[in-house]
Amino acid sequence: MVPDVSTGSHTAGLLYYLFGKGRRDEHADPHIVAAWDMAGAPDPGRNPDATIVQLADRLDLHARLRAKETGKMPTKHMWHCPVRTAPGDRYLTDAEWAEVARRIVAATGIAPDGDDLACRWIAVRHADDHIHIAAVSVRADGRRARTNRDGQRAQAECRLIEEEYGLRQLKSGDMTAPKTPTSAEQAKADRMGRDITSRAWLRDQAYAVLAAVRTEEEFFDVLGALGIKVNKRIGTETGKVTGYSLAAPGDTNTDGEPVYFGGSKLAPDLSIVRIRETLTRSGHVTPASRTRPSPLDAWQSAETALRETTTVLGGSDDEEAQAHLAAYSTVLHNAALNAPPTYRADLRAAAAAFNRARRSAIRADHDKATALRQAAKDLIYASHDAGGLPVAVIATILHLAVAAARWYEQRGYQQQAAAAQQTVAHLRAGYQRAAEPVLADLTRRTPSPQAARRFETTLRQAIPDHADRLLTDPAWPALATTLAQAETAGHHLPTLLRQVAAERELDTAHSPAEVLTWRITTAPNRRAAAAQTRTTTVRATPPAPEHVQPARPAAVPDQPVHRRR
Repeated sequence: MVPDVSTGSHTAGLLYYLFGKGRRDEHADPHIVAAWDMAGAPDPGRNPDATIVQLADRLDLHARLRAKETGKMPTKHMWHCPVRTAPGDRYLTDAEWAEVARRIVAATGIAPDGDDLACRWIAVRHADDHIHIAAVSVRADGRRARTNRDGQRAQAECRLIEEEYGLRQLKSGDMTAPKTPTSAEQAKADRMGRDITSRAWLRDQAYAVLAAVRTEEEFFDVLGALGIKVNKRIGTETGKVTGYSLAAPGDTNTDGEPVYFGGSKLAPDLSIVRIRETLTRSGHVTPASRTRPSPLDAWQSAETALRETTTVLGGSDDEEAQAHLAAYSTVLHNAALNAPPTYRADLRAAAAAFNRARRSAIRADHDKATALRQAAKDLIYASHDAGGLPVAVIATILHLAVAAARWYEQRGYQQQAAAAQQTVAHLRAGYQRAAEPVLADLTRRTPSPQAARRFETTLRQAIPDHADRLLTDPAWPALATTLAQAETAGHHLPTLLRQVAAERELDTAHSPAEVLTWRITTAPNRRAAAAQTRTTTVRATPPAPEHVQPARPAAVPDQPVHRRR
């Protein structure tokens, strides 16, 4: 059950909407189910003699009396709270909705139980799954109702109602969620043939761009390149940007002007202050001081940093963990940039879901997640043609999403935990699409029966506790091929197996053979490294004389190529 509190100044205007046909003719049989006084609240929906004007006058009585004393109508005196059941819930009767409304107005301070001087209010039902509570927040004694933290109090009461009425138990909010699109915004998106509202689309674009850029200037430049209108607010004294707002392409008001949304209105952590904190305190390397990594190096750095993050989530520093989770969100966005079409949509959906999980009441210490954030930025240059390594990274990304959901759950952050679980679901789908062809190829190249028996013996000797489960795993042929590749690369298999098995427990793994396959895939090629060391030693350049300055390598541009999608 979801309440959504807002305020306004036009009582009659809200009533005309509540008792009207709706913006898409969706309102059916609008009528009052509860009120401060059913006898004193004329119902334009059921009583042909009642009018909207009559009802508005009755509701506004105390506000108009107050206006006579002060000379002006109280500002924002109209209190509005739609209350909606979750999809799949049973439909409540009018009597049940009436009780819900009475409990909400009592809990929020609009009409506390036993208060004869409370505000006037009504609850209107015009659909099966929700009601609208409309109240004038001026009491009979002329004072304003004490509605501080009314949204949180309404949420808390809804959790109790859900349990008592046998409804779906939703997650409690913690004031870190972005503003929910209004019904008007949703209706506009429907008219424009869009799946999501402009606000939600802009939020997703801002997060994706922020993940890819290194500076504030790049952030605004790339948004503009995507066709998004950027309106910067410049301080008169400093000349610096003090805020910004964005408008989606083609989204205009009735006058044809762009509809802008401020950064903090898109999401709390998209304000200019929080963006600067993320970009300037994350230890990023400027383009002039660092060359682009190779695709293979980018994947390997990400895999290593993600494993370290799993360890951080098991520690006691919540601010460090929150910083790693924010950087993990960047990993998701940038991994999706160059992912193959077969699972790109899954990674994008995972990144969008984790946008909600990354926001919590814990303030991140970004200085403690520099390695993961740098690795995330490097993923912009990582292609997907590095063999099975990208699949190995996706497997690690999936494991970290599971750990993130558990971390949030342990701390009571229910909405973040739920969002992380959605991320897990998308990543599992993407992992299956990514892993299936790689595992099939490894299985086709299974070594000879003699070599397979030798690997089986090595496995039983190195990690006997897991041997039986690994050898009966459907992915064992793929693991056998991977062991053959590792042996060719110069690894001592018993040592390697013990190392990869000890990285984390295997007992809960759905497929321990797949887990070991990906861990071994990320192990460096020892023969190639040894050959490189020998070549470097033989061909080492003698040191330059002290009076000769060595030539500086030309700076490689670090600006990613952004394409409109």
